[in-house]
Amino acid sequence: MSAKNVKTCEFVSPKHPDKVCDFIADSILDAYLKKDPNSRTAIEVLGGHKLVNITGEISSTAKVDVESIVKNIIGPDYQININFAEQSLEIARGVVIGGAGDQGIMNGYATSETDNFMPLEYELARDLCQKIYEKYPYDGKVQVTLEDKKVKTAVASFQNTSTKELEEFVRTLIDSENYLINPAGEWHQGGFDADSGLSGRKIVIDNYGPEISVGGGSFSGKDATKVDRSAAYMARKIAVDLLRKYQARKVKVKLAYAIGKAEPLMKIAVVDGREMEIEGYDLTPQGIINLLDLKRPIFAKTAIWGHFGRGFRWDR
Repeated sequence: MSAKNVKTCEFVSPKHPDKVCDFIADSILDAYLKKDPNSRTAIEVLGGHKLVNITGEISSTAKVDVESIVKNIIGPDYQININFAEQSLEIARGVVIGGAGDQGIMNGYATSETDNFMPLEYELARDLCQKIYEKYPYDGKVQVTLEDKKVKTAVASFQNTSTKELEEFVRTLIDSENYLINPAGEWHQGGFDADSGLSGRKIVIDNYGPEISVGGGSFSGKDATKVDRSAAYMARKIAVDLLRKYQARKVKVKLAYAIGKAEPLMKIAVVDGREMEIEGYDLTPQGIINLLDLKRPIFAKTAIWGHFGRGFRWDR
C-alpha cells in the first residue's frame, strides 16, 4: 500500500467491555446529578468475569443505590464491590472557589470534511459500527483505513455473527477495496465473559480518532468541575465556532489549566495553520459549566458512540 495520505480509525460497540465500564461510570454520575446537580464525582470502573469493582471519590448530598444501577446494566449475576470516599479536602478547597479540579491539557478539533465537523475516517468507522450494532447488538469492533479519502480496508469483528452473513451486510454499508470480517474466526464469547474492561481506556475513540492528539485525560465518571472533561467539550465548541466563522478547513483548539486556578494557562486556536489566541469566551470551569449546561444528568449517552459530532450542545 502506498503511504500517501493513509489514515486508519477504529470504533467499538457499546457492549465492548471498556465501553460498558464507561457507561456504568456515567450512569452513576447521572444518578447523582439528578438528585444533586452540585455533585462532584470521580468514578472508576473495572469489570469482567462476574466481578465489577467501582471506586473513586464522591461528594454529594444525594443517596444513590449504585449496586442497583450496575446490575440493571450488566445483569444480576455479578459481584459488585463499591469503595467510594469523599473528595479530598485539599482538592475541594480549590474547586469550591471556582478553580479547576485538576491540571491538564485539553484539545478540541473541527474539520469541514464532514457535515458534523468530524474527521472522515472517524465518521466512517463510527457509522459502520453503529449500523452493524443495530443488527447485531453484541460486543464488536470495526476499523476503516483510507488512502486519499478512498476506503482501502474495512475490518469488522462482531460477536455471535456468521462471517459470511456479516461480510454480505458490511458490503452493503461501506464500499472498500478489501474486507476483513471476523479475521480471527467467528466468536461467541464476548463482553465481560471474554475480557475485562476499564473506564477511561478508550480516550481516542471518545475524542476524534488517532490522527488528532488528545490531552490525556479521560471523560467518563467525572463531573464538570473536572476540566479534562468540561474543557475538552468547550474546546470542541470553540473549534466549531471558529471553523464556521472563518469558513476554515480545520481548527484545533488547545487549552491548559492548573489545579485550583480558574483561568486557563493556555488558550490557543490553530485555524488552517494560523495560530491565534482565543478571545470572547468565559473559560473558567464555572463559565464552561454555565454555557454548556453541564450540571444535568446527560452523561450516560456520551459514554457510547463518542463524545463529539453527535449534536450535543458543545457541537453546536
